[in-house]
Amino acid sequence: MPEIDWVSCEGEGLEAFECASVEVPTDYDRPRGATTTIALTRLPATDPEQRIGSLFLNFGGPGGPGVETLHLLGGDFLAQQVRASFDVIGFDPRGVGQSDPVTCFPNADSENAFLAQQPAFPVTKREESRYIASTAALAVSCAALSGDRISHASTANVARDMDLLRQAVGDEQLSYLGYSYGTVLGATYSALFPDRVRAMVLDGTLDPESWSGGGGSIGVRIGQGEAASEVFDEFLRLCSEAGPQACPLAALGDPGTVVEDLFDRLQEQPVDVPLGDGTTVEIGYDDAVAAAFQSLYSPVAWTDLAAAFAGLVALSQPQQPQARTTQSDVDSLGDLLRTLGLIEDYPSIGGALASMCVDGDHPLRPWDYPAQADEANETAPHFGRMRSWVGLQCDTIQFRDRDAYTGPWEQQTDASVLVIGTRYDPATPYSFTQPYADHFKDARVLTVEGYGHTSLGLSACADAAIASYLVDLEATDGATCTQDIAPFQTAPGLDELQEERLLPAGPLGF
Repeated sequence: MPEIDWVSCEGEGLEAFECASVEVPTDYDRPRGATTTIALTRLPATDPEQRIGSLFLNFGGPGGPGVETLHLLGGDFLAQQVRASFDVIGFDPRGVGQSDPVTCFPNADSENAFLAQQPAFPVTKREESRYIASTAALAVSCAALSGDRISHASTANVARDMDLLRQAVGDEQLSYLGYSYGTVLGATYSALFPDRVRAMVLDGTLDPESWSGGGGSIGVRIGQGEAASEVFDEFLRLCSEAGPQACPLAALGDPGTVVEDLFDRLQEQPVDVPLGDGTTVEIGYDDAVAAAFQSLYSPVAWTDLAAAFAGLVALSQPQQPQARTTQSDVDSLGDLLRTLGLIEDYPSIGGALASMCVDGDHPLRPWDYPAQADEANETAPHFGRMRSWVGLQCDTIQFRDRDAYTGPWEQQTDASVLVIGTRYDPATPYSFTQPYADHFKDARVLTVEGYGHTSLGLSACADAAIASYLVDLEATDGATCTQDIAPFQTAPGLDELQEERLLPAGPLGF
């Protein structure tokens, strides 16, 4: 068991935090062998007399950094009762962030340059061929520079790391709050250590059976295309109902018709968006769909998405009369090479690819993806095609971790768990909520009647339910909550927490 030496975190605004790093076995089959570093941070409980223990967090991803994200959010997203009762701990899962990250390029600049040349997803046959080839190059590079790290990056090993951390902070059982991909980590921990669960909040559930196996790419199995398409239809409907004063897109006509026409034009010809420094950036169809998917994560972003689309309409039809558009609409290897100093550790997309690729089955061949994308586009226009390409790297090179856990998923823990689903979630379909809960003996389901990905920062009602459960282990099955923020009704000048809620999706959108 590692010993944690907490010290003050370095950096402006981090005075309340403590930081540490520990060594854990790289391979749990060889516990006295090589080790890997895990970075973590802690917000101590505000009332030591009420302290119950530690609350471990995972904000999703996969590949989402727990240290940086907790530093960014602070503790305000948790109810005061939770802050008083728990030391709040964020950690970077192995292969992620500051925890010996899986990297695929010599340095961050090289990775960014590579990714900048990639479309968000391919559309034409020529783009598909190039995308498959460049993805193969990425997978080979990841394997060459970080193959050993990838081969031990399964969610099961992250769960084993978290159990060591639980013991190191002195807790007999785990208290845990996991969002999105964090629900896969939660289900995996519970399956491996059923007697060590005190409490789990699992918000925005990914079906673990779909995650670990089944037909099609992982991007298809987890249903994001259909979910995003459904939420986008809600975006268009609510924009129309809100009208031009609240939704700039509605000033141009029926939002659904306007957006479809815009997507058609962008497929034919991207537009150059002027930037404040006199340069321009090219926006194509793939960029617009990807931006929409990201913005659907939070209703506070929907007004800006509508304004951005209105700006793109103006730029894509420069010769046609338009409703007035403002400037704000437009604005809206490996170890050896590291030892030699030839490659750097940096936060990389590799961390996201690692756990996803080793956690389950990847039955397709790269050349199967175009037909899959065409089929997905039929059932979920735009977003089905976009999300169907997720997992291509895993089918290019078959990464393996022999310690990965792929089921069974029927849970043996006697502890109650709180499972939360948002009715219109673009990334973790609400339809997975009850089936996920059914894997547990005692799961209490809370439905958030609203929009966006998870309840984080969007519902005081859900925050209160989470607090009651974590502190007192009390929750009502079948309860519902509303959101504090309605789409197209957010007043200008969001408060700080609402702005911080607009965190980017994980590298793969979970």
